Order: sequence, then C-alpha cells, then structure tokens
Amino acid sequence: FYGTGIYVPWWGGVATGDLVQDDSAGAYQRFRELLVGIDLPVYCLPGNHDVRALMQQALREPPFHYCKSVPAGDWTVILLDSCVSGSAGGELAESEIARLVGELEQLETAHALVCLHHPPIKLGSRWLDGVGLANGDVLLATLSRFEQVKAVLFGHAHQEYRGEHSGIDVIGTPSTCRQFKPGSDNFAVDDNPPAYRKIELLTDGGAQTDVVWVGAS
Repeated sequence: FYGTGIYVPWWGGVATGDLVQDDSAGAYQRFRELLVGIDLPVYCLPGNHDVRALMQQALREPPFHYCKSVPAGDWTVILLDSCVSGSAGGELAESEIARLVGELEQLETAHALVCLHHPPIKLGSRWLDGVGLANGDVLLATLSRFEQVKAVLFGHAHQEYRGEHSGIDVIGTPSTCRQFKPGSDNFAVDDNPPAYRKIELLTDGGAQTDVVWVGAS
C-alpha cells in the first residue's frame, strides 16, 4: 500500500498516512483486507493523499483505529492529524495542539511517542522542506515542555531519518512504496526498495529501531 508505518511486535502497528492514492472507498477497503489478517491492532492517521471521510469510514472498527491515543505498556502512543485539505504540506490545527497538550497533561504512563504524517523538522531537501509541517517549531516547543515525551515519529518524507531535538528522538520512516532521494533540491526518487520500521519501546524511555527494506538481499 502507498504509505509508511511502524511495527511494534508485542503491541501492533501504526500507519503514518498516505494509505491510498486514488481517493476511492475501494482502495481503503483493499487496505483493510490486506491487514485485517495479521491479528494485531492497526492504528492509522491521515496523510496528504488520504481522504479523511473515506478513511474513517473504512478504518473505524477493530482491529483498525483512527487518530487515537493508545497505552502500550510504559508508553502512550499519541496519533495526530497534521493534514491541510488541498495541500501537500501540513499544519497542526490549534484544536489538535490543544488535544495533544490535554492528553500529555493527563498522561498516566512514564513515556510518550507522538506520531504524525508531516516532518516537524527540516530534512535538508529544498522541495521536501517546503511541504513539511508549517508549525513544526510550535509542535517541538510544545513537546519539549513534557519530559514524558521521548520520541516523535513521522512519515511523508519517503526516506530514513533519525535525529534529536531538545532530548526528543525524532524518527522518520521510509515508505512502503517508492523512496525520495535525500538532500535533493527538486523532486527525485532513489532506487531503495519499499520499507517499514520496527520499533521496540523500552521501559527506560529509549527506542530500539531498525528499518526493514522489503525485497532487499
């Protein structure tokens, strides 16, 4: 499917947006059919290629969950909607930031992982940085207020990324479709195969993670 995601073996999976590209109910139904058999919960958030109404309709019943906050042992995984209708770039609405703050203020776990589609940081690619999260600085400043936030994960960039901001692990996962060429000034794809990211959320607040390149020798 046309999207990106992480997989936590003992808990479930997160699909970080762009689940389909043809804007049809049938495409979401196909996504559902492909993943319903894995017998794990699948937590989904929208990307700029998604149609929210169709996505929610197809993925609102277990094992699928749409934009929810999920306890996972010592962690809470918080899923955000960063999409702006009609735009490839993203921005978190004030209401979504307020929801995030409210959930962090009432957090009952020691650690939190925040997931969204658009990168909240610059990736060093002129065209891609132009369609990132417009208020990424606001998000990162908000997250830095809460010591429980240990990591933020994004999709959208179709490439591997890992960095750090104010003690927060910033992780990008490649696409399960084509990958974008890192550092490019203009749109370009590279020859890397589809991929997904496996993450083990550790009790001490760390995250052990590896990218799995599908079909790579």
